[in-house]
Amino acid sequence: MDDRKKRGDRGENAVAEALERSGHRILERQYRCRWGEIDLIALSPEGVLCFVEVKTRSPRAIAAPREAVTPAKQRRLRDAASWYLAQTERDCPCRFDVAEVYPADAGGRRQINYITSAF
Repeated sequence: MDDRKKRGDRGENAVAEALERSGHRILERQYRCRWGEIDLIALSPEGVLCFVEVKTRSPRAIAAPREAVTPAKQRRLRDAASWYLAQTERDCPCRFDVAEVYPADAGGRRQINYITSAF
C-alpha cells in the first residue's frame, strides 16, 4: 500500500471516529459502484443521510483539501449517491459534506475541518 493510500485511510478513520462521537452512525466506508466511490456514508442523529468526501493532505500541501472536490468530482459523488439510494431504497433527507483532514500535531491529534452541506 502506498503512503498516499495509507494517509487517506488514516484520515477516513479519524473522520469516522469523530462522526461516531457526535452521534452519527457509519453505514458504509469506501462505498464503490460503477459511478465512483463515496468515502463515508453516515446517518446523522437527526436522520439525515450524509455522503462524506474525506480529503487528507500531507504537511507539504499547498491548496486547501476542499479545493480537490471539483465540479467533476461533485458530479461523480452525486451519481454514486443516486445509485446508493436506489439500491438501498432509502427515503430520507440527504446532504454532501466534505471533511478536510490536516496532518497530526506533535501530540498525534489530527485537525479535522468538517464542512456540512458543502455542495
